[in-house]
Amino acid sequence: MSDLTAIQVGDVVAERTVHLTRESLVRYAGASGDFNPIHYRDDVAARVGLEGVLAHGMLTMGLAVATIGEWLGDPGRILDYGVNFSKPVVVDPEAGADVDVTAKVGQVGDGAARIDLTVTFADTAVLGKAQVRIRTA
Repeated sequence: MSDLTAIQVGDVVAERTVHLTRESLVRYAGASGDFNPIHYRDDVAARVGLEGVLAHGMLTMGLAVATIGEWLGDPGRILDYGVNFSKPVVVDPEAGADVDVTAKVGQVGDGAARIDLTVTFADTAVLGKAQVRIRTA
């Protein structure tokens, strides 16, 4: 765990790339109970006008916040987390999809900090206003 009292606005505190596959989506569907076929069937995704099979929004949201987990050392330090879903993550049947996450300090004060997450797929932001408020003291 880092010294959370020493962080400053602009510090990049964590980065990672998560590779999603169709198997990842099926596993998440089983764990979450969300078996909407747009998450695993190309024919259904095409029929409703999608570019392809989509990763679950909550999966994308979860992998984004998990990026700061190791840095924090204690997920109990997370006070609040919110995002706007702006673009889907299309998971190719062969190549999968890489989701890139960068966590940067956006604000510090009063024993807490706001960590801004930049979450992209194919160089496009897929989560907007992804912010995690953490306890630093």
